[in-house]
Amino acid sequence: MADVAKKSSKTALLAGLAWFVAFETAAFYGLRYLTSGLGESNQNQAENTIVSNWLKTMVFFVAHLALIITAVLVLSNRLPRHYRGQIMGWFYLALVMSFVLIIPLFG
Repeated sequence: MADVAKKSSKTALLAGLAWFVAFETAAFYGLRYLTSGLGESNQNQAENTIVSNWLKTMVFFVAHLALIITAVLVLSNRLPRHYRGQIMGWFYLALVMSFVLIIPLFG
């Protein structure tokens, strides 16, 4: 039973949430700058804008996924064992945020 890890405290969860929000904010603005030249800002055009906006979406998704996986790999090696139980929860939330962040990306 010595291998069973204790649950993280509320303070550790709040610190994890703060770091998660900071990471997602920095990732969004960094990827927004990276993809700023792609896509069409005016969606109501006579021409077809699906291809260029699809490219912007896919570049954003792949780059965001690469950032998330890199963060998980780094954190799983750097964090003490007691806090590693939080990593996968934040990872799954970041995957969901990939879809949510598309809305303000084109907004």
